[in-house]
Amino acid sequence: MSKLSPIIKPEDLNWLNLDDEIVIIDASAGAKARYHEQHLAGALFADVNEDLANIADYAIGGRHPLPQPEQFALVLQKLGITKHSHVIIYDDKNGGNAAARLWWMLKAIGHKKVQVIDGGFQAAVKAGFPTTNKSETPKSVEQYETQDWNLPLADMDEVENVAKKDDYLVIDVRDANRFAGLVEPIDTIAGHIPGAINIPFTENLDVNGRFLAPELLNTQYAKALEHIKPANIIVHCGSGITACHTLLAMDYAGLPIPKLYVGSWSEWSRNDKEMVLKS
Repeated sequence: MSKLSPIIKPEDLNWLNLDDEIVIIDASAGAKARYHEQHLAGALFADVNEDLANIADYAIGGRHPLPQPEQFALVLQKLGITKHSHVIIYDDKNGGNAAARLWWMLKAIGHKKVQVIDGGFQAAVKAGFPTTNKSETPKSVEQYETQDWNLPLADMDEVENVAKKDDYLVIDVRDANRFAGLVEPIDTIAGHIPGAINIPFTENLDVNGRFLAPELLNTQYAKALEHIKPANIIVHCGSGITACHTLLAMDYAGLPIPKLYVGSWSEWSRNDKEMVLKS
């Protein structure tokens, strides 16, 4: 059996057998009102702040720290996701950042069948997938037995210890102006972690906001990563959401999934760490 692609093309959605094992999730950030007005038929809503994070003190874990696995298990139960579910996720941004966060979380607890819609909500609608504004009911209410997160994670101490080492690579996926410290629309300080390099997540996409072909992504990242061991690569962003887009792209490219630094710049910049403030 071939590996299930982490990306599903919107043109393929209408070929799916929408049986009891298919669960569609709208993970659009800050878009619950839009979800109630229009969503893909059958989709349930996962709130980025309430369901995909355990927000407390930004200085401890950043703006979107991971919930405990047992908390996430309750979210999955609420959404009707069982271990047998084929989960298809989208959001309303072409890049699919929030959808990628839920994809990573499911992969990290060992879920087998999970995909993100390439191009998100708009692409699915354009491809002819039906939409509705009706209330949706989960297909199941089974308890989901979770383990700890089993995809690699890095914390702030590890990033501080390795960011400047030649045999490690810390990748910041925020846009170039935020990395350079020229603008900071969300966090309190503009800049980046010393030793980090910038590969904006937008480089995973074509001009239409769709993922580049796996072969192109593989070539692009293989060149950037050079001879760095996969275990020595750490990816971060502002708060651990957008970084998952690059992890998704790497998996789509057939590359190992690197470590995620969930706290990201939102944590780092609030802890009196060394920073490159303008470059």
